[in-house]
Amino acid sequence: MRTAVFKSYKKGLFTFWFENGEELVFEEVHPRVLKQYDLKNDKSFIDQEFRITFVEEFEDHDEDLVYYRVESLKPL
Repeated sequence: MRTAVFKSYKKGLFTFWFENGEELVFEEVHPRVLKQYDLKNDKSFIDQEFRITFVEEFEDHDEDLVYYRVESLKPL
């Protein structure tokens, strides 16, 4: 688990900033997480700090293409 701040949801992408200054954009969030935290619509989550677990997935047809999926969030 890492610490990150939720910054935005725009055009199907979830943006988080991490403690080391790194920004990651997630294409997917586990449905269980979205049921618990409505990141798409609830603006109160913007700038909130979370403990985040995510996975890095590689496209089957092109291993150079990577996307990230949020697996769990826990507010701090």
